Amino acid sequence: MFEVRERPQMVERALLVHVYQHRRDEEESQSLLEELGELVKTLGIGVVDSVLVRAPKTTARYLMGSGKADEIMTHAHALDCDCIVFDNEISPAQQRAWEEESKICVIDRQEVILDIFAQRAQTKEATLQVSLARMQYALPRMARMWTHLDRQGGGSGGGKGGAGAARGEGEKQIEVDKRLARERIARVKAELEDVRKIRMTQRKERMKTPVPVAAIVGYTNAGKSSLLNLMTDSDVLAENKLFATLDTTTRRIELPDGQPLLLTDTVGFVRNLPHRLVEAFKATLEEATLADFLVHVVDASSAEAKKHGRTTIEVLTELGAEEKQIITVLNKIDCVEDQDRLNELKSEFPNAVLMSVKEHIGVDDLVARMNQMLHDRVVRADYRVPAYRGDIIARLHSDAKVLKLDYDEADAVITAVVPKQLESFFDEFRVR
Repeated sequence: MFEVRERPQMVERALLVHVYQHRRDEEESQSLLEELGELVKTLGIGVVDSVLVRAPKTTARYLMGSGKADEIMTHAHALDCDCIVFDNEISPAQQRAWEEESKICVIDRQEVILDIFAQRAQTKEATLQVSLARMQYALPRMARMWTHLDRQGGGSGGGKGGAGAARGEGEKQIEVDKRLARERIARVKAELEDVRKIRMTQRKERMKTPVPVAAIVGYTNAGKSSLLNLMTDSDVLAENKLFATLDTTTRRIELPDGQPLLLTDTVGFVRNLPHRLVEAFKATLEEATLADFLVHVVDASSAEAKKHGRTTIEVLTELGAEEKQIITVLNKIDCVEDQDRLNELKSEFPNAVLMSVKEHIGVDDLVARMNQMLHDRVVRADYRVPAYRGDIIARLHSDAKVLKLDYDEADAVITAVVPKQLESFFDEFRVR
């Protein structure tokens, strides 16, 4: 399997660059550049400096004018940088041009995110998804990996005067490598399809017992995994890092009315998430599209909270989950000291639940909202079941929530919360 990059030495000092066209985009561009810095630091690479470049017209070779490109290359050498990281998506030709001119490693936001995902993938499914995305990214960039062969002579061929020179060894080799890469991509896609079939089978088994599902979604590092841990008393990895969670984790909780609920943690979203990653992670993110409702976690302490919230909705729309009912959670309110700022967030996210997962604030409010979401999914009733119908009693215990159980002569008198889908199944034993 080939890698996205061949790095003979560890990259340690990076210069960040963001190119924008219109003055009105300057503030947004600065925000994206700061976020890129967090992404790069997540890889363990030091950020030496960051540069905003306004280029009214982009160019095919450098994405900016040649004069500005020379200025940035000179700046990178002066700072002793070993990597230039573009926040913009750059084409393979642009990447090659920058590297040839600067003699410095050049990558873009997509490659940074792909490398982070490669570090964080744990399960077989996530590993396959990352592998697929990285190979699809690398395929059109393979030509630059063979530049060391460009100087090889072609040798004489079979035309007049050697005019039809034979192809050089490097040209043949890259075609061989591209074919092998495409075959590898096809194999990974087939493996991923098998994993998805297994996931679908597991989901069908889970749906036989109609337990509702809520998917926790939101911007990366908003506190989704911490919320899952708090609500379910579990120990899912929750770090103060971007993309700490790549694999879905599902835990079961019980609501106040006795109804069970499955909570699923999902991968975090980010602005300008590469489309190939959205495609590659659809099997993971489809938990959001199949959930009964969503819990949208927003980091209230972030200055970009509004934009992060909108980004999440945009990705959900791309996944086809925009029509889902959503409970919005404004997390980390203990870090918001400005009341005007909090009021502004309440206006942007009306009916949001105010929470601090760290301080255990707002848990009861969230549970009540979850209960409200599913109030029409269950019915509370009393049942009188003959003692010899142990199958019915067992089914009430397994598929419903038994609140009370007494015995009256030869009958079991049961008070239970039953899913609406099973109401008719127990109807003949219901006490009117």
